[in-house]
Amino acid sequence: MLQRTAEYALRVAIALARHPGRPSTSGQVAKATRVPPRYLYKVLQALIRADLVRSQPGPGGGYTLAVEADRTTLLEIVAAIEPVARIRSCPVGLKSHSDLCPLHQRLDQAYAAIEEALGSVTLGEVLRAPSRIPPLVEAS
Repeated sequence: MLQRTAEYALRVAIALARHPGRPSTSGQVAKATRVPPRYLYKVLQALIRADLVRSQPGPGGGYTLAVEADRTTLLEIVAAIEPVARIRSCPVGLKSHSDLCPLHQRLDQAYAAIEEALGSVTLGEVLRAPSRIPPLVEAS
């Protein structure tokens, strides 16, 4: 239910969170995340506009997280690309539907659950999660 761009943004944020304070070049980020370089630029620009990533130009420069991994939720990363689409009124435009119909109530509940799930987890928690499969790294 997430756009590919949002999933790419999560990969980028996790990759940068692995090396706090140490700039990563776009080439390093592209390789670590397997996000196509042209697409990566779009993702990085959205994260920069949302004040989640910083860009340092010049030699030794690159990209870093602008906020600590433990203070950045997955929802903030996703919302930088596109907020989770909640349904506030009848998407069909039926005037008689002053409330949501059962279909759109259920869809909105699913979107609310996504918001809750993403908003309750930080990048730091993802990185520290006990698992034999670390995010974005080939398991050994």
